Amino acid sequence: MNLLEESENIILFNVENNGENLEKFLLSCGLSGRLFRKLYREKNIFINGEFRRKSEQVKLGDIVSIVMEDEKDNIVPEPIPLNIIYENMDLLVLNKEPFIVVHPTKSHQNGTLSNGIAYYFQKNGINKKIRLVNRLDMDTSGILIIAKSAFAHQSMASQFENNEVDKKYMAVVSGVVKKDEDIIDLPVGREEENSIRKAVTKEGKRAITKYKVIERYKNATLLDVQIFTGRSHQIRVHLHHIGHPIIGDTLYYEPSQYINRQALHSYYLKAKLPRVNEEIEFNANLPEDIVNLLEILKGE
Repeated sequence: MNLLEESENIILFNVENNGENLEKFLLSCGLSGRLFRKLYREKNIFINGEFRRKSEQVKLGDIVSIVMEDEKDNIVPEPIPLNIIYENMDLLVLNKEPFIVVHPTKSHQNGTLSNGIAYYFQKNGINKKIRLVNRLDMDTSGILIIAKSAFAHQSMASQFENNEVDKKYMAVVSGVVKKDEDIIDLPVGREEENSIRKAVTKEGKRAITKYKVIERYKNATLLDVQIFTGRSHQIRVHLHHIGHPIIGDTLYYEPSQYINRQALHSYYLKAKLPRVNEEIEFNANLPEDIVNLLEILKGE
């Protein structure tokens, strides 16, 4: 069986040292123990194109390959337009539009971004489950990463969990922010037991947000916001807490006559690509509604 041609389903690893057994080698390459056990159970791990026991010693020059089998997803495909900013064998990266739910829920079975991704996968012969690496609120726009395999997903997810990903947002907030930049290091948790609102609370989990002023207006400020943790509603809660809630955020502030959602956009993300481990930067242009809001604020 010849598996020495890399593809969407086949991932190759070059052995550069003698001594490790097959299992330890793949774990050192970033495979999780869970994924290794699954692939090994399915006999989808090979040395030089042949299935080998996990205790087999790998040698300098060997090529270890894993096979990610085709999958079926139960999400109904729908022809929803996608704003694709990057795609390779492992990832699909989108600039998510506002006002669209990312994944089907009890109240949103259809018309979600995942329905559109399912259609795109079907149309392009990508026989994989939809694995979301990160999430964005329905009314937040910007960079959304979808992994095309369990390997790609665990590779990206571990970077997010270990805070190895640079994530930056643009937020238009109420009021003139006095400090040019600052770090908010305050725990975020649920405001009340059955509330969807979050708040700065002693019982919450540590959350770190850094902001930098890009431009000040008469009664508003454009901020560049970087988050070092991934708490739900983190940016919205932190900015509200310091007295500068995001314009249009009806959950933590009030409706705006100029924009009908929170003016928050994930515009930049830097991470390492699966397999090649090379850094890559993703950029997502500001959507039209935030561009229009900024023009109005400049004219006030």
